[in-house]
Amino acid sequence: MRILSLRRAGVLALAVGATVGLAACSGASAPGSSSSAADETGTRVALSYPGGIVVLDGETLEVVGDVDSEEFTRLNSAGDGRHVMVTTSAGFQVLDAGTATDAPVLTDLVFPAEKAGHVVVHGGKTVLYADGTSDTTVFDTDALLASTDDLPDTETIPGVQAHHGVSIVLEDGSFVTTVGNADGRTGIVVKDPSGGTVAESADCPGVHGEGTAQGEVVVFGCEDGALIFEGGGITKVDAPDQPYGRTGNLFVSDTSPLVLGDYKDDRDAEGYLLHRVALIDTATKTQTVVDMPEGAAYTFRDLARGPGDLGYVLASDGAIHVFDPEARAFTDAFPVIDAWEGPVEWQDAHPAIKVSGDIAYVTEPAKNRVHAVDLTTGDVRATATLEVTPNEIALTR
Repeated sequence: MRILSLRRAGVLALAVGATVGLAACSGASAPGSSSSAADETGTRVALSYPGGIVVLDGETLEVVGDVDSEEFTRLNSAGDGRHVMVTTSAGFQVLDAGTATDAPVLTDLVFPAEKAGHVVVHGGKTVLYADGTSDTTVFDTDALLASTDDLPDTETIPGVQAHHGVSIVLEDGSFVTTVGNADGRTGIVVKDPSGGTVAESADCPGVHGEGTAQGEVVVFGCEDGALIFEGGGITKVDAPDQPYGRTGNLFVSDTSPLVLGDYKDDRDAEGYLLHRVALIDTATKTQTVVDMPEGAAYTFRDLARGPGDLGYVLASDGAIHVFDPEARAFTDAFPVIDAWEGPVEWQDAHPAIKVSGDIAYVTEPAKNRVHAVDLTTGDVRATATLEVTPNEIALTR
């Protein structure tokens, strides 16, 4: 495992309120030897910036590592409490976020992929999708913890026609993946563990995003609604707006049948700010749309689920807006950052939110800041000002 240049960006200013409710203890085992060290360390926050990735302690927001990487990378949790998948030109590169005694390193471990894309963690499996081939790579999520110099054992499921897609492996071994080609994306297909087709649908133009709700019900977003896979069958749910009402990113809880999604109702709208959210009820197979509060908009990076199965939307007015899925309504708002404008390009740094337990981590690129917010009270528990401008964010847990 090679350690790339460790520059330690350094925190210029660190304001800490009450202690963040995430455990962090001393004591760790050797890298990759067990999950106990990562469990004791608590959450690590990985933030990309042009040419590197900075790693923060989730409790104090102190910088614990800073590594070189490519100019633009995407970050996703590997699901094992310690590692982050870094999307690079070579594939999915493994970032070891470290422990209380081991510094973060960007390892030499790379899952090869042509145009590395989505990462899905579910049912003890981590699933990597290559847009350039539509191949899917699957491995046991915890296997990375035991891998120090070599990649863990993987299974590769060959793609059919290359497209920007996503796959998931269910607990019974069923394989669900998107269908498309260079001209567009059309739907999903479900295969049993032997490769036989269980169900398929081509009624999902622009299929994008995936989420697994209560009862392992799988939902995919479409440009005119959503597809729901449950009990061996696929149901199409129409969006309220036709022929275009796009949901492309889904936010779920495994204890709720209600799925929160982003929503765009104007195909030709300029920019990336959105003004409505989608709610897909997997029990009733219906979709409703709710307007954001006055003066509040968001992008695909600004939605999350958190305590009480509630939804949380980091909006352009600088507040986290609390959404009650049962009531289909926004019920509260917590001011966190300054008001902001939408990005010119989706890759541009703009505010984002990720949640671990009761804590939301919020980026504020305009001020090079990161905030830890207690979602049960709305209090900002810690704020760090960095020497770099944060863009993508991923948590280890």
